[in-house]
Amino acid sequence: MYADKQDLYKNQVQRWIKRKLKAIEYKGGKCVNCGYDKYYGALHFHHLNPNDKNGVWTKIRLWSWDKVIKELDKCELLCANCHAEAHQV
Repeated sequence: MYADKQDLYKNQVQRWIKRKLKAIEYKGGKCVNCGYDKYYGALHFHHLNPNDKNGVWTKIRLWSWDKVIKELDKCELLCANCHAEAHQV
């Protein structure tokens, strides 16, 4: 199926990017504070209640989509700058 481990890894990375893009689209596609939408890597899922958090994106991205949605519903989409500011308050 895959030529080598590097080929497998490249495939996994592409799947994870597609999953994040799908999650970003689900959350509206842009930062809820400033509207930033240029680069998917600069968009973060910010949990509104940190005590309700069941994982970080590197783990959540591996879950079933139904389970991912339940976690995303606890979040708002923020750009990296707005996310940093949210954690300073």
